Amino acid sequence: MSVHLVGGGWQGEPDGVAYALFVREATARAAAAGRDLPRVAVVAVRDGDAADHADRLIAASAPAGRIDAVVTAVGERDAVPAAAFDDVDGILIGGGLTPAYRDRLEPHFDVIRALVLAGVPYLGFSAGSAIASAGALLGGWRIGGIEIAPEEVCEDLDDVTVLPGIGLIDIAVDVHVAQWGALSRLVAAAEAGLIDAGVGIDENTVLVAGDGPLRVAGAGNVWTVTRTDQGVLVRTLEG
Repeated sequence: MSVHLVGGGWQGEPDGVAYALFVREATARAAAAGRDLPRVAVVAVRDGDAADHADRLIAASAPAGRIDAVVTAVGERDAVPAAAFDDVDGILIGGGLTPAYRDRLEPHFDVIRALVLAGVPYLGFSAGSAIASAGALLGGWRIGGIEIAPEEVCEDLDDVTVLPGIGLIDIAVDVHVAQWGALSRLVAAAEAGLIDAGVGIDENTVLVAGDGPLRVAGAGNVWTVTRTDQGVLVRTLEG
């Protein structure tokens, strides 16, 4: 299995670096199935611009290689059809309001998890990265009434909220970390015991988890946060 977690962000001229290994793996699966291009489920859950967001994701990945995008673009209160994940070589889940992505995709968590365990690569972009965890950090900017992060990162939540996610990885994920000042939320969540460990991913940066060591690629950093007996340990993860 291979899980690719992108911290969000758009480039003026996409270089495809954060998507390269994902596209390569999906292309290899397609070739094994006799397809010239990989069928990739691209899911966007957003009000008003879901289709445009899906198009931007496809354009961002294009420098890494061509895909046959099977787009599902729905509003934040609309159901994602089960057929979105039929016969695909890769899964790409986009960004937006993280709680909405979790709610709309929760009926499909078992299917997504089974596909990834069977070797279908998963790429999350922003919200798609956050919900990949077993314990998904959905948002919030206060813990116990105390501000621990900028309100702008709240995702329409007041209290920092962790709920069951897809379960592709066992540590929490936060995104846009350097750009949004969200690292403090991970640290505070660990200090409060809401999570034991987490990773914070900068924009235009990918953390790849799968067989072998963790890999980092792209323009920024990946930060690790771990709760210890001596306090919370923060460091950058080397690729």
